[in-house]
Amino acid sequence: MTPEQLITFATVAEHGNISRAAVALHLSQPAVSGQLRLLQEEFGEPLYQRDGRGVRLTAAGEQLLGHAERLRETFRAAHALRDALRGLLRGLERGTLRIGASTTPASYLLPYLIAAFHKRYPDVVVTTIDGNTAEIVAALGSLDVALVEGPAGHELPLGTTVTSWREDEIVAIAPKGHPLADGREAVTLDELGVHPLVLREPGSGVRLMVERAFADCDAPMRVALEIAGVEGVKEAVRASMGIGFVSAMSIRHEDSALQRLRIAPEPLTRRDALSRAVRGARPARLGNSTMARQRPSDAPFGLNGRCGVLFENPFWNRF
Repeated sequence: MTPEQLITFATVAEHGNISRAAVALHLSQPAVSGQLRLLQEEFGEPLYQRDGRGVRLTAAGEQLLGHAERLRETFRAAHALRDALRGLLRGLERGTLRIGASTTPASYLLPYLIAAFHKRYPDVVVTTIDGNTAEIVAALGSLDVALVEGPAGHELPLGTTVTSWREDEIVAIAPKGHPLADGREAVTLDELGVHPLVLREPGSGVRLMVERAFADCDAPMRVALEIAGVEGVKEAVRASMGIGFVSAMSIRHEDSALQRLRIAPEPLTRRDALSRAVRGARPARLGNSTMARQRPSDAPFGLNGRCGVLFENPFWNRF
């Protein structure tokens, strides 16, 4: 006994006629008759009787019909799901993907992700905006994907969840000739605190991490300058305005004008966040699971660290 035989039996019972059932099943009449014969042989007794040009179920056939109909409905539901998913996957290869990123990932991580993304989905139009962490989190409602530095905070759209993605390290940078730029690889916050410091603007994820770290160890802070953006911090440090703090990924191509100093005794690390929002009225979106799982060979960092993933719409939790 096979599922096909039971589905054929249920269809014949529905139409009351072998010829009409054959049309509905896209089979020949002999093929339908053959499946019915094999099914009757399996049960060892008649399941239907000829009734003029149609068929009538026997008592045994009536008992079997309920099982056959449930099996047929299960197959129909499975086919409907298959067709829906095929349509979804086709839709995921088109449309517009709106990405927001805070300063560091926007400049030093997002280009690699978009390049790998375009290779796989060349027909998707990608648009981007950038800002500090607070600004990008505030804009989540108008974005599909957002990469932000540090904790995303608590003011998130209803239904948002957070999942770990990647981890980043915050390092100090000093200009060439600075007393701390003497070849050492690490420095404590107490040692940094006696020198003028250059900080990012309020709302920056890097600034939040640095301020918390100094407060936790009760180290002094001599803030000489507040300036917007990673490049602004680096230029201010080059101009000998003080010691700055940036993501390690942002200085991988720097020349000898700046010296990188890790924070001791424990590295200053943060969990960045990858946010996702979906709007049903928009064209079909690509899930940012695609982006999170990409690992382009030329990217400076693998995407296998820790970071948060925010899903504004629970629909995406299925992928």
